[in-house]
Amino acid sequence: MSGARPPLVLASASPRRREILSSLGVVIEVQPSGADERALEIEDDVEFVRAAAQMKLEEVLGSGQRPRAYVLAADTIVCVDGQRLGKPVDDADAVRMLELLVGRDHVVRTAIALGRAGDGVLECRVVETRVWFRPASRGEVERYVAAGESGDKAGAYGIQGLASGFVTRLEGSYTNVVGLPAAEVVDLLIAHGALGQWP
Repeated sequence: MSGARPPLVLASASPRRREILSSLGVVIEVQPSGADERALEIEDDVEFVRAAAQMKLEEVLGSGQRPRAYVLAADTIVCVDGQRLGKPVDDADAVRMLELLVGRDHVVRTAIALGRAGDGVLECRVVETRVWFRPASRGEVERYVAAGESGDKAGAYGIQGLASGFVTRLEGSYTNVVGLPAAEVVDLLIAHGALGQWP
């Protein structure tokens, strides 16, 4: 990318999101959002995750970004049986979440929102991936949580790590389950001029 291109700011502290963008050759600056999506009272999962991403985006856009800087925000939730799973509060909560997921399928929804300083929100897209877990014993689930992978992840698992041992099938974007749908992000950035020639 040329030096004249406005910076792209990632409104997230997630190391997985940084790694995905880096693997795509997308140069970013990181400025995590302080917005708390738990305050949102929205029943519909798609609308909730969309509003959460836009809340994070607007918080960073309103923090005095450099003129014309692009900001990318995202929010991920895991949905099963009408329940919305975010990040677990502790190990017991992680075990509870995983016991809802084993032996069946669930949906991972990530909203990606792009905005620009001075222009506000440009676009928000929601990407869905269906994931199937094999049956697993409580002991397996507890040992997985004890391994320390659950803490900061929606649904209490990281598909790119040990939890791949639970996954039997996946329909949709793999990187979406990791935290950011790669192809859809590239398309969004190109559509709004935030990314030059790619790759």
